[in-house]
Amino acid sequence: MSEGTRPGFETSIQDRPEEEVREPELFRVVLHNDDYTTMEFVVEVLVTIFQKDIDSAFQIMMDVHQKGRGLVGTYTYDIATTKSHHVHSLAREREFPLKCTVERA
Repeated sequence: MSEGTRPGFETSIQDRPEEEVREPELFRVVLHNDDYTTMEFVVEVLVTIFQKDIDSAFQIMMDVHQKGRGLVGTYTYDIATTKSHHVHSLAREREFPLKCTVERA
């Protein structure tokens, strides 16, 4: 008997099949233009919910205003949907119809 083992107990290492590790799928968060939501509110959403700096928030807001939609960011599904829900909750609270969608990247 080797030193450090107890009678009746043997240890063995079993090989596990290799698991395929994949990067999580990414999703785009997009804000859509409407005729009622103020530009200031859109910038506020971008700064508070998406942690954008003022210059980036202003540029995204202008894309929303001029192009009809603006890409806010690309995130994993859980993060993208959570941020979208926060946008809708804040917009409802402030009585704005701001639309935020999540799309496959």
